[in-house]
Amino acid sequence: MKQRMDFVRSCLHAAFGEGRAISSRFLQVLLVLVLTAAVVGCGKTQDKTQKLNDLKFTVLSEEQLPQELKQMMEEKKGESFRLTFADENELYICVGYGRQPTGGYSISVTELYETENAIYVHTNLLGPSVGEAKKESPSYPYIVVKLEKLDKTVVFE
Repeated sequence: MKQRMDFVRSCLHAAFGEGRAISSRFLQVLLVLVLTAAVVGCGKTQDKTQKLNDLKFTVLSEEQLPQELKQMMEEKKGESFRLTFADENELYICVGYGRQPTGGYSISVTELYETENAIYVHTNLLGPSVGEAKKESPSYPYIVVKLEKLDKTVVFE
């Protein structure tokens, strides 16, 4: 603590001049204020990314997708993609894993939750099961989930 006080004292002398007397009490108050500001600042950042609650969602089949969304996905299906689409009441979150060498792939949603300022989605690509009969032609696995429209940024992880 004494070293910190000496450091702060030397900084203040450099800033305000060597001739001014700086009380030890002033330095203690200044140090407490700086430390308090640092702790409060760090706490606010953590609160905004803290999980508030899991979101309810429905996995949609191709037949259930809005036509405009189908077209957007068709254009992107050859490569991995992540996109969102919204209408008046609902938000659609789409994740595609691009061209895969065979059929038999699926995708799971491991987490879909809300924070103060964002929606977080985590998905996994699951390969064909061992011993499962696979289509030898390429596939383009994707998943689309529908949830209540929220005015928040979607973060894909």
